[in-house]
Amino acid sequence: MSEQSQAALARKGRVAALVIACTAALWVLAVFIGGKIGLSQRWLVLIDLFALVGFVLAIVMIWQIWRARRNIEG
Repeated sequence: MSEQSQAALARKGRVAALVIACTAALWVLAVFIGGKIGLSQRWLVLIDLFALVGFVLAIVMIWQIWRARRNIEG
């Protein structure tokens, strides 16, 4: 595996980690604030769905990294 492809995969891994961390932090913050200001359950479910989309996006990114690494290594 060349250093350039290793660097590209490492960069993608850092982006995936950032997506996971930001999604989790924003989700917790949004639920906390939503509970404090009295948002209805409909809004809280919408927040949960947005968080779910963020986590699914991260899983797809990790899967793409895994596939790319398998293709490079043979």
